[in-house]
Amino acid sequence: MAPGTGDLTDLQKDIFAKISSNEVRELKRLLASKKIKMDFVDENGMSPLQHACYKGNKEIVQMLLDQGADVNACQHEHMYTALHFAALSGNAELCHLLMSHGARLTATNSVGRTAAQMAAFVGNHNCVATINNFIPKADIDYYVKPQGLQAEPMLPLHLAEQFHKFIMQVNVHPVRVCINLQGFPALLENAAKIQKVLESMRYREMTRGADTNEVMAFKYHYLNCVVAEVVKCQKRQEAIKTEKSEKSNEEKKSDVVELLIRRLLKCSKSDGLPEYQEAFLRESVREFPFRESTIFRQMVATLASTDPPSAVSVVSAAINGQRGFSDNAQTCVTCGEEKATKKCSKCKAVQYCDRECQRLHWFMHKKACARLGQSTANNGKLTDVEKKVQSTANDVQASVEIDAVTSTLKDIAVE
Repeated sequence: MAPGTGDLTDLQKDIFAKISSNEVRELKRLLASKKIKMDFVDENGMSPLQHACYKGNKEIVQMLLDQGADVNACQHEHMYTALHFAALSGNAELCHLLMSHGARLTATNSVGRTAAQMAAFVGNHNCVATINNFIPKADIDYYVKPQGLQAEPMLPLHLAEQFHKFIMQVNVHPVRVCINLQGFPALLENAAKIQKVLESMRYREMTRGADTNEVMAFKYHYLNCVVAEVVKCQKRQEAIKTEKSEKSNEEKKSDVVELLIRRLLKCSKSDGLPEYQEAFLRESVREFPFRESTIFRQMVATLASTDPPSAVSVVSAAINGQRGFSDNAQTCVTCGEEKATKKCSKCKAVQYCDRECQRLHWFMHKKACARLGQSTANNGKLTDVEKKVQSTANDVQASVEIDAVTSTLKDIAVE
C-alpha cells in the first residue's frame, strides 16, 4: 500500500513541492546537497519521477533519472507509469527520454491502456508517433555482432548509427523516407544488407509471442519496400547507361533517389493524384507477408472500401496512429511534414518545410504557380485549382478509421 503524506519526511515533501512548482534550480541544489533515493511515493502512489512527467518537465526528469529513479517503478493507484504521465503531458521529447532509459512501451494502466493509447485518447499525436516509432538501440546492436553460425554480422558496425536514425523516422511519407535515405549515402551503398536486416527485424517482431508488435513489423516491411524501390531504380538506370551511350539532360543531372521522388510526386492530369505513389503504397501493403495479422486486414479493408482515403494516409495512420483532427494548412505538399511554414514566394498557395522540398516539387508546381498567383492576388481566396494542388499534402493527414480488433475483421475476405 502506498504511504500517506504523513509517512513522508520533510525533505521528501520538499522535493514534491519543488517538482510541482517547476523549481528546477532549487531542486538541483537540493539533490546535490543531499543523497536521497527516489523510490518514495505520495498518498496516490506517485513517485517524484511520475510527478515530473505529469508536469512535462524534461529537465527535472533528467535530474531524477541521473539520481537513480526507476523509470518503470509504479505504485500508482491506477497503474499509470511515468511514460503514461509523459504521454498525457504532450511532451514528445520527454517520452523519448524515458524510452531511451528503458521505459516499457507495453505497460498498461488499470483500464488496460498503454501510454500511446492514452496519448491518442487526449489528442497528443506527436507523443503517439514518438512512442510508436521508438526502437531500442539494443535491437540494432543485435545485428552488429555475428549470430549463430554467421561468419560476419548482418549489419556492419559503421552503419549502425545511420541505420538506427533511418528506422526511427516518424514521418513515413515515401518522399520523406527517400529524402532521409538520400542523406545516408553509406546505407544506399549497402542497400542489399539493409534489406536483409529489415526483413529479419520484421520477422522478429512478429514472433515475439505476447510481445508481438505488428505495427513495428509493418514499418520495417514498408521501409524495406522503399529501399527495394530505390534498388530497382538503380538497376533501371544502370541498364539505360548500358543500352544508350547518350542520355537526356535530366538523367545526367538527377541521381537515382531524386528520379524516384519525381515519380512519387508526379500527378495525373485528369484527377491531380499521384498515381505512381498510390500504386506503390498499395503494393507495399499487399506484399506484407503476415496476412493473418490485424494490421494487414485493417489496411486492406480500408483501402478496399467504396471511397477509400489515400494510401499514404492509411500507411501513416497504421504506423503512427489514427488522428482525429489535423492542421492541413501547415503540411508540406512534397513530403507531408507537419508545421511547414514556408510558402511558395510567387503564388503563396502551397507550403513546404524547406527549400529542398520546394525544389523537388517545382517540376509539378510550376505548371499551376502562375495561375494560383493570379487568383490569390485578385481576391486572396483559394480557388478550386489551388485546393486540388493542396489535396496531395492534405491526404497524408486524413483521418483513417483504424480501430482495435473487432469481430467483424474475421469476415474480411483477403485475396
